[in-house]
Amino acid sequence: MTTQTQTATQGSRMNVRTITMTAMFGAISAILMMFSFNVPLMPSFIKMDLSELPALIGAFSMGPVSGVAICFIKNVINVFATTTGGVGELCNFLLGAAFVLPAGLIYKKMKTRKGAIIGAVSGAAIMAILSVPINFFITYPMYTKFLPLDKIIGMYQAINPGVDGLLNCLLMFNMPFTFIKGLISVIITVLVYKRLSPIIKGTGNTR
Repeated sequence: MTTQTQTATQGSRMNVRTITMTAMFGAISAILMMFSFNVPLMPSFIKMDLSELPALIGAFSMGPVSGVAICFIKNVINVFATTTGGVGELCNFLLGAAFVLPAGLIYKKMKTRKGAIIGAVSGAAIMAILSVPINFFITYPMYTKFLPLDKIIGMYQAINPGVDGLLNCLLMFNMPFTFIKGLISVIITVLVYKRLSPIIKGTGNTR
């Protein structure tokens, strides 16, 4: 077998493995999204989940495109059980992509532990910042079809009477919550990635 043929065969195997692992991680991410839960000091309709964790690991091990694909697969699966007409899943996909895409791109340029941390934290910050316009212009206009805006704001004010207006609620509650949610995935990824990477890639490379 020639070197060129061997390279082509290895590339084909790698592509098949990447597609398979991306699909598997997407399914795991969808399951994690189903196990969302309420957190203290947040309105009941804002829930915590770890569904971005497989996408972040996938972005590091298989590239940013795989990370975004995992977010997409997760939301396509969950849209069949949606209670938001797909709007919630759309926003979840946009925020997840905003998280894992920059994280994966930075790590691709800096394949070190430091690069992983910088990329993941940067992605979490970008996701948190973008959560404000995405929620303001997409998510909450949908919510107001089922619940008046003053009732929604009232749920925030029950926790902090000082907030006034939807934008203020998003800045005071949603943005820091989204950042913390991202940081949890960052911490877990940093702790487990080195052990999982060889399994995902099917190699002995632990970077």
